[in-house]
Amino acid sequence: MKKYIFLLVFLWTTMGSFAHSPDASTVVLAEQKNNVWVLQINASLTAFQQEVRTHFAETPYKTPEEFQEMVIAHIKNNLQFTFNNGEQIILGKGVVKLGHETKVVFEVLNIPTEITSVNVSNKVFSDINRNQSTLMIFKEGFAKDHFTLDKTNDHTITLVVKDNKFIEKTEQNAGVSPSLIILGLIASICLGLLIKNILLLREKSVSENI
Repeated sequence: MKKYIFLLVFLWTTMGSFAHSPDASTVVLAEQKNNVWVLQINASLTAFQQEVRTHFAETPYKTPEEFQEMVIAHIKNNLQFTFNNGEQIILGKGVVKLGHETKVVFEVLNIPTEITSVNVSNKVFSDINRNQSTLMIFKEGFAKDHFTLDKTNDHTITLVVKDNKFIEKTEQNAGVSPSLIILGLIASICLGLLIKNILLLREKSVSENI
C-alpha cells in the first residue's frame, strides 16, 4: 500500500492549499500495472470530522483509530463507481493518513479491463455547504482530465469513453438536444399537413373551374 501512496503523492504537491478548505476535496482513481487500481481521497481534516460527527453522532469516536475506521466506513457507504452500466467497484483495505490535509487510500477491485463508461456518485462530503469535489481518473493511454461534482449535478456524473478519453455524457450529447429533435418532428408533420391541404385546395379550385 505504501508504494501506491508514493506513486500518487506528486499529484497533491500543487493541491495542498486547495484541499485545506473544508468545502473542497479531490478524488483520484489511478491505474497501476497489470490492471491494479488505487483510489485516493484528499480533504481537510475538518471536513472528515464534520462528516463523521454527522453520521456517527450516536457512537462518537474516542480514539484516532476509531475515527479512522469511521472515515473508511463513511467513504465506502457514500462513494460509488459503476463501470460499463453495471460493474461496481469494490474498495479493499483502506489507509487513513491523518493531518491538516488528510489522505485516504484504497486498493480497488472489480474494474474491467475494457472501459466504455463510468458513473460516479460521491456523497462523502455532501453535508458540507458549497462542497466541490474534483474527480480525476488516470488510465494508461488515456488523456488526463478532471471533472467537478457538486450540488448542481447532485454530486453525480456519468462519463463515456471516446478516443481514449473520458467525456462527460451531457457534453457528448450537447449537439443533439432531445427537445430540438421533438420540435423538428412536430414542425415536419405540420409542414407536411400544410402542403397536403394546399394541394387539396388547388385540386378543388381546378375542379370547380372546370
